[in-house]
Amino acid sequence: MKIGPKYKIARRLKAPVFEKTQSQKYVLSESRKTREKKGKKGAMTDYGRQLLEKQKARYSYLLTERQFGNYVEAAMARKGVKNADALFENLETRLDNVVLRLGLCNTRGGARQLVSHGHIFVNGKRVSRPSYRVSIGDIIKIRDLSLGKGVFATLDERLKTLTAPAWLSLDAGKKEGKVTAMPRSQGAELLFDMKSVLEFYSR
Repeated sequence: MKIGPKYKIARRLKAPVFEKTQSQKYVLSESRKTREKKGKKGAMTDYGRQLLEKQKARYSYLLTERQFGNYVEAAMARKGVKNADALFENLETRLDNVVLRLGLCNTRGGARQLVSHGHIFVNGKRVSRPSYRVSIGDIIKIRDLSLGKGVFATLDERLKTLTAPAWLSLDAGKKEGKVTAMPRSQGAELLFDMKSVLEFYSR
C-alpha cells in the first residue's frame, strides 16, 4: 500500500496515526500549528467528522479503502456481536497487527514485511499473508532460522519492557505469543472514534 507523506497525512487527520509521528517533536510542532490556525475554520459537519475518523482508522492499520470497507461490511453482517467489537476484532486479529502488538517488530509496516517475507510462524507453520486472521489458541513466533537477522538485533531489549494487550500472552524468552481471547474495542486506546467510523458506513 502506497502511503505518501506521513507527516502531511497525520497533520490532515489531526492524529499521530504513524509510528514516526508518535514523537514529542511532532506533538510540539502540531501544538504550535494548531494555535496559529485557531479560529480560521468553521465547525466541521457530521459527514466531515465521520470521514476524518474513518481515515484515521484506515491509516492506523495501513489499509486501502477497499480492504477497510470489506472489514466494515463483514463486521456489520455479523450477528450476536456488537458492530464495534466485530470491526475491532477483524482489524486486531490480522497477523501483521498481532506481530506488532507482541513487540516482535516496532512498526506496522515492518511487521507486515516480516510476515510477507516468511519470518513468522503460526502454530508451527509459516504464514506469509499479513491479513491472515489468528484465532484463540494460536501461537505466533519468529522462525528460528530468522532470529539471527539484523532486524531482530534489539528484540530482547524491546521485549523486556513490552506489555502485550490483555487478549495476548507473551513469552519473551521463547519470543512467541499466544492468542488467549478475542480483542474488544471497549477500553482499548484508539486514535479514532469507532462509533463515527460505523456511522460513516451506515449513511
